[in-house]
Amino acid sequence: MRNNLPTRSSPIAVGEIAPDFTLPDQNKKEWKLSDAVKQGDVVLSFVPFAFTGVCSTEMKCISADFAKWTAKGATVVGINCDSMFANKAWAEKDGYTHTILSDLHRDITRAFGLYWPDMNVSGRGTVVIAKSADGKGKVKFIQAREPGKAMNWAEVLELI
Repeated sequence: MRNNLPTRSSPIAVGEIAPDFTLPDQNKKEWKLSDAVKQGDVVLSFVPFAFTGVCSTEMKCISADFAKWTAKGATVVGINCDSMFANKAWAEKDGYTHTILSDLHRDITRAFGLYWPDMNVSGRGTVVIAKSADGKGKVKFIQAREPGKAMNWAEVLELI
């Protein structure tokens, strides 16, 4: 599935309308941003790889606080460039309770300006998208991080 979105050379900025997209999750179901943002804030956690140290730590933090996220009406999803099959195995192995999306063609990673060309993967970043008055998703928070630096998920939870 291709989304044919424009590529950005730098991360999307706070206040911009987030590009709408559809990606498959680890259970082969299509997930669409515009559907999720109608329900409340959406948190996108971009990570480079499944089954790696910092990426797994971040996903475990999200799952550990899953009830807190849902109590605030937020949807939290992980995104990487691995296949949906790898993401399913990863979610099952580590017991993740949230959705993990497969950006196999890197369209979404590039559209949000979080692509790492040297490694051909999603960079590490967190984007919070809030429903705007016109019903579109507007970027409320963005943080792009270095490869080994994990997000402080308690801070993100406070933003919701």
